[in-house]
Amino acid sequence: MVRETQIDTFSRFTQVSRETIISLKIYENKLINSNKKLNLIGKSTIDNIWIRHFLDSAQLWFSLPKGVKSWLDFGSGAGFPGLVISIIAKELKPDLRVILVEKNRKKGYFLAEVVKKLSLNATVFCSRIEELEPQKVDVISARAVGRLKSLIEVAYMHRNDRTIGFFPKGKKYKGELEESLQ
Repeated sequence: MVRETQIDTFSRFTQVSRETIISLKIYENKLINSNKKLNLIGKSTIDNIWIRHFLDSAQLWFSLPKGVKSWLDFGSGAGFPGLVISIIAKELKPDLRVILVEKNRKKGYFLAEVVKKLSLNATVFCSRIEELEPQKVDVISARAVGRLKSLIEVAYMHRNDRTIGFFPKGKKYKGELEESLQ
């Protein structure tokens, strides 16, 4: 019942179709089943997955500038926010190319399986972001990966002249923001 309430909240907030919700449910099932082996998300967050992970990722969609054609998500791990963005884009912006970068091969394989199963316009690279050829994308994101200053430095090589970055942070964001401005 709690899960259905979370899905309803997600659906109301994002206004995506039933087909997109079905794709997200397929992703959720694969994530939960794979989590036992891969430690993709904290066990304590599973009961609140639709709010804590899916909605948290989906909110970035609403800040998407017009004309965006490419999105790079590094440290993709469980697929947040990159896979969620790619699933939403399949319905709302099918030409958006999403690039997921994950250095852990097992997690990269998990991401590739979801991309293939859902026929997403996404590519998975199993690599460190620093070793990847510059992508020159319109949007760069990273969630729960390193300090803000480091994220900005690494993202710089993959930007173009209009790139925006989404680097969601937790409770210590003020300190990281101050550090990145030095």
